[in-house]
Amino acid sequence: MTDKITIKSESLDQPEILALLAASDAHSAALYPPGSRQLSTLESLRQPEVTFLVARHNGKAVGCGAIAPTANYGEIKRMFVDPSMRGKGVGRMLLEAIEAIALKQGLKLLRLETGVKQPEASSLYRAEGFHFIGPFGTYQATPMSVFMEKRLK
Repeated sequence: MTDKITIKSESLDQPEILALLAASDAHSAALYPPGSRQLSTLESLRQPEVTFLVARHNGKAVGCGAIAPTANYGEIKRMFVDPSMRGKGVGRMLLEAIEAIALKQGLKLLRLETGVKQPEASSLYRAEGFHFIGPFGTYQATPMSVFMEKRLK
């Protein structure tokens, strides 16, 4: 892809970013019943320790993701790429940026929760070195959830 994609930390309190997160919510709602969605709230993403990243294609927000550090690992939250930009490396670029932030923060492990009805997401994570694990943190095992982690070097 020759068009410019940039990734940087931004406030999520922008109409364009809120629309992207609403699209993420709608995508999740189309795939999963109400009781099985485990999306991070906007308030949790606004916490000072959370780094919220935005991918922009020629200036337009086309993807996002966040890293929330804990004492033992960084959790990837709210990874989403606009459907029109999928398959163009945006998700991979977001993961690379999140990994770089984790390493700067001294974290040696990344974890995430995704869903069983998103095999393309799981495939991307596996291709980037993540492997399946059981529930972590406050998550409970559900038939709709998939948990993954990656050790950082």
